[in-house]
Amino acid sequence: MPEIIFNGPEGRLEGRYTHSSQPNAPIALILHPHPKQGGTMNNKVVYTLYHTFAKRGFSVMRFNFRGVGRSQGTFDNGQGELSDAASALDWMQALNANSQECWVAGFSFGAWIAMQLLMRRPEISGFISVAPPAGSHDFTFLAPCPSSGMIVHGDKDTLVPEPAVAKLAHKLSQQKNISVEYTIIPGANHFFAEHLPVLSQEVDGYLARSQGRLGASSGD
Repeated sequence: MPEIIFNGPEGRLEGRYTHSSQPNAPIALILHPHPKQGGTMNNKVVYTLYHTFAKRGFSVMRFNFRGVGRSQGTFDNGQGELSDAASALDWMQALNANSQECWVAGFSFGAWIAMQLLMRRPEISGFISVAPPAGSHDFTFLAPCPSSGMIVHGDKDTLVPEPAVAKLAHKLSQQKNISVEYTIIPGANHFFAEHLPVLSQEVDGYLARSQGRLGASSGD
């Protein structure tokens, strides 16, 4: 899991990157929780997502937003962090020019940024949104949501009310030409303490089903 430093809009950004052994492998970018609440790329949920994608054969990156760890700059209330994420995706695409599939995943604040990136980058073909902060952040920009994906939430989350996330998932699932799978993990709190293996299993299963569909459609 080599350390990487790449150029972002406000200076150098620090990340970790695993390159798939498979030729033209899909790529995935993982985004961490709120920097002002202790969120970093080493968050356990982010780490779990990272390794789940890597085991599934993706070339995958997680990185620290500006002002976190060794990443330069200062927190910018989401706008700058979205630019950071775009720079990270640019870096990955330059290294994986022949990749046919691009995914974005995020946890909490990172899920909010990931969904904004999804709206701005039409090449993103799928998403994993873990505990998106639907109760406190505006997701109305997803109109329409351009890609299919998965939303995962814990039913014991006291920071992000489950009904708010269920409402978001229902709204997105009503849209045509995409499918949004909403998975509730029983007993899991916001940080999925004691439930990270279940989270990994659910995400891995969704990726397996999604890659199967993409593979079938590309073979027609």
